[in-house]
Amino acid sequence: MEPRIQVVPAVPLAPELTIVVPTYNERDNVPVLIERIASVLDGVAWEVMVVDDDSPDGTASVVKAIAAQNPRVRCIRRVGRRGLSGACIEGMLASAAPVVAVMDADLQHDEALLPRMVEEIRKGADLVVGSRYVGGGSTGEGFSSIRQWGSETATALAKKMLGVDLTDPMSGFFMIRREKVEAVAGELSREGFKILLDIVSAVEEPLATVELPFTFRGRNAGESKLDSLVTAEYLGLLFSKLSGGVLPVRFLMFATVGASGVVAHLLALYFALDVLGYSFEWSQFFAVMAAMTWNFVLNNQLTYRDRRLTGLAFFSGLITFYLVCSFGTIANVGVASWIHGFHPVPWIAGLTGAVMGAVFNYAASSVLTWRSK
Repeated sequence: MEPRIQVVPAVPLAPELTIVVPTYNERDNVPVLIERIASVLDGVAWEVMVVDDDSPDGTASVVKAIAAQNPRVRCIRRVGRRGLSGACIEGMLASAAPVVAVMDADLQHDEALLPRMVEEIRKGADLVVGSRYVGGGSTGEGFSSIRQWGSETATALAKKMLGVDLTDPMSGFFMIRREKVEAVAGELSREGFKILLDIVSAVEEPLATVELPFTFRGRNAGESKLDSLVTAEYLGLLFSKLSGGVLPVRFLMFATVGASGVVAHLLALYFALDVLGYSFEWSQFFAVMAAMTWNFVLNNQLTYRDRRLTGLAFFSGLITFYLVCSFGTIANVGVASWIHGFHPVPWIAGLTGAVMGAVFNYAASSVLTWRSK
């Protein structure tokens, strides 16, 4: 009796291109974007990887309904994680395609540029960037005058501080060989918005890069997630890169907020002494509480925006932050006194204590106040 031969169904090969689309509250835009992508990528084996940060508007459900009818559409729903850069990295690493692209879901990026990007990759480019500032490109109606100024300033800083040779390192529309991302994945920050700058500044060997012009369109629906706080995150990324990644972006933002708290402390002390007429002891207590409250509110809005506390959680978080800072003060004084016993140079001891206090506050508040869900 001859052995039976098992027939295994053919498994489709991985697509040539994965388009990673990070989303948060984009249920109205995603179906339109997928239709537009499909209309321009004839002759290309492609897929769309939507990485959704558990949008309360049900974006993931909409995408999965489309995916049930279209095998070229995939969805990663991230629960307890938030952030555009982290979503992009997760989507790119989940792809098996040799080429990955990143574009926003808000329809501000011109999908008609995708075929030209693919062509440039096929011709040998490692990275193709949709640029608003190369000849023929424009910010169109997508930027207010303030965002225009901020983008241009950030671009200049990236070139000067990191030596990034791109006309638009702030672009969120690009295509790259996946192997280049895989090589530096461990060095990339999951925080913030500027994944392209992070990748380009992380690679050791220069990438063969092509920049193609496009016009930045106005948002179709929903609200932009790029507010004024993104500028601070961007600066944090720059300084993190300058430190070789030793100082995380979040810690730099936490330390910056702490520095602003010193100003808040002095202003509150002056107000309590000269306006309210309190004694110095009560004025100092008032200033300490005001500074801690200031730091908590600003950290909640900026440093931990992906874990932002609202409602009752805001007030319980404030209490834990008060406790954390109280113990941080003890750590500050203790370490400073210990250092001063060995090296009686006040400014060295004081600075060491301040750094220790900041590190303690950052570590403890990350675990107790803004813990990951």
